[in-house]
Amino acid sequence: MRVEKSFRGISKRLATHYLGNLGGERIEGDPEGEGPVTVEGSDWTATLTAEKVDVAASIRLTEVTVVFEGEEETLPELVDDFSQKAMRAGG
Repeated sequence: MRVEKSFRGISKRLATHYLGNLGGERIEGDPEGEGPVTVEGSDWTATLTAEKVDVAASIRLTEVTVVFEGEEETLPELVDDFSQKAMRAGG
């Protein structure tokens, strides 16, 4: 199963930290760097990327996109748990 979600108002570093709290370990990439970061759990993998997006005429925010891949039985709960953490971070 594969789920892709985007979050604004959260950094790649913080998203990586949250995935670590959910049982993952960073296996590739630098959360402070430009490229993607891969975090792996026991039965899932998440790949994070970040880019600046325009939200108004002169306002740009960081948008982190997370591609979750894993078992159909457990992935929805992981995505929900991560989404709750990420939403609190932005507001």
